[in-house]
Amino acid sequence: MEGLFTIDNFITLAMLTLLQAVLGLDNLLYISLESKRAPEEKQSRVRTIGIGMAIVLRIVLLFVLIRVIAYFQDPIFGFDFTDILEGEFNIHSMIVLLGGIFIMYTAVKEIWHMLRLEDEHAAHDSKPKSVNMIIFSIVIMNIVFSFDSILSAMALTNVFWVMATAIVIGGVLMIWLSGRVTTFLKKNRMYEVLGLFILFIVGIMLLSEGGHLAHLKLFGNEVTPMSKTTFYFVIVVLVVIDIIQSKYQKKLSKNLK
Repeated sequence: MEGLFTIDNFITLAMLTLLQAVLGLDNLLYISLESKRAPEEKQSRVRTIGIGMAIVLRIVLLFVLIRVIAYFQDPIFGFDFTDILEGEFNIHSMIVLLGGIFIMYTAVKEIWHMLRLEDEHAAHDSKPKSVNMIIFSIVIMNIVFSFDSILSAMALTNVFWVMATAIVIGGVLMIWLSGRVTTFLKKNRMYEVLGLFILFIVGIMLLSEGGHLAHLKLFGNEVTPMSKTTFYFVIVVLVVIDIIQSKYQKKLSKNLK
């Protein structure tokens, strides 16, 4: 037992907790946007239950992956149309690809819904989504997002309690931050569209990751994963553009008065 609680393990725990926080930013945005679809008085409860259930399932997934990781990587089926479509799909790649498709669909659907709203009153009249369905969506997408963090954790250590503790700490931080992100989006509605476009890019990132895991080639060109550095750079550019656009519109409105 003494060998488990070493300084090296605690240093690794700190690194994994930081990794969970960095890799969980896109997940946090999805949770904040999705929870807004629930009735206002239930949104906090939805986030807490959804993330809480996801933490438990992440630990179960970690336990399973440690023992059957090879089966997740073994090819199930593939395509071999030379110079048109090539690839070998396994369980891991299919989960990531389906997660990316679902997130892109969700983002596009919400953006389209916003464009169809005639006024603020119509927004309040829109029927809230089922609480159970929202919790289910948060849990499922949390599991999809967890694959990269769990596999990264397994690359750093093989000590189960270290990885499980980092998952729990990361989940608690997510519960604490998700409410603040949701509140910010409510007070600054103009950033909600920005958030949805960032979510769309998250979907593209997952698609590229899933395509890479499946060794997918389209017309002879291999699909390469979008790096986290590129992802965060794109987010920064979008935020800066949105801020400049907002200030420019305010100046135009002021000049027209």
